[in-house]
Amino acid sequence: MAEARPASATAAVDVFKLGNYSTKAIRTSNAPKTLFIVTPENEGTYPVLLFLHGYNICPCCYSQLLQHISSHGYIIVAPLFLGVCSMYCRPDIKSAAEVTNWLSSGLQPMLPENVVLNLSRLALAGHSRGGYLAFALALGNANITMNLKFLALIGIDPVAGANKCMKSVPKILTGVPNSFNLDMPVMVIGTGLGGESMIGCIPCSCAPDGLNYAAFFKECKENCLGFVISEYGQTDMLDDDFCNNCLGTSIGKLMGSMCKSGKGDNEGYDSINSR
Repeated sequence: MAEARPASATAAVDVFKLGNYSTKAIRTSNAPKTLFIVTPENEGTYPVLLFLHGYNICPCCYSQLLQHISSHGYIIVAPLFLGVCSMYCRPDIKSAAEVTNWLSSGLQPMLPENVVLNLSRLALAGHSRGGYLAFALALGNANITMNLKFLALIGIDPVAGANKCMKSVPKILTGVPNSFNLDMPVMVIGTGLGGESMIGCIPCSCAPDGLNYAAFFKECKENCLGFVISEYGQTDMLDDDFCNNCLGTSIGKLMGSMCKSGKGDNEGYDSINSR
């Protein structure tokens, strides 16, 4: 069976358009956590992306984004983490590691016939609090042995707490440049409106300064690429119509109401830097 390879960075491909693969969404509870899986349906062998969602935002609220990525040739596995406490993150980091270990034995039976996973090309990504969880997992904070290795890490507007007095635990941001001990390529995607509040003069935002994408990028070493989508906010990564049938979405919507949203397009991004 031929391996389906995503287009290379040098290929003339418009990544803002759907790819060549039809996709299918699968929900299952036969795993360490409830999973939302998006996979190509075309026959082939595909790399796998573990995607970690934002605070109390169900994975299905990212359906448009995940289906878009999958259409370019990726199997995406998004575990569900729901809880009231957003600061203490060790249980969710451990659960993400358990899902990662489950992939080698549990994922293949969930996939369509003639669709084969390739775990030698496993990547990790997360949005908002999930971006923080992804970095924490990659930095070895799960406290359990992992049997798979991530080849790349993507933080989509990662956030490490509500403010400087309420940081996510474990506290992975040290303020020391180039301090992350990561042996893989890293991409940090920020939003220009993520640090702005919808509550007037009250200093409350979804991605506060000192805990947002800029802080994560600062602590990355070599092989790190960063850019900012200037006219996007935190919730603009989600479906235009939040999914209304998932437990926990009401909390996510309440939190999202404090986030400024934009009307950016695929031209509105600026490079932070690269190393």
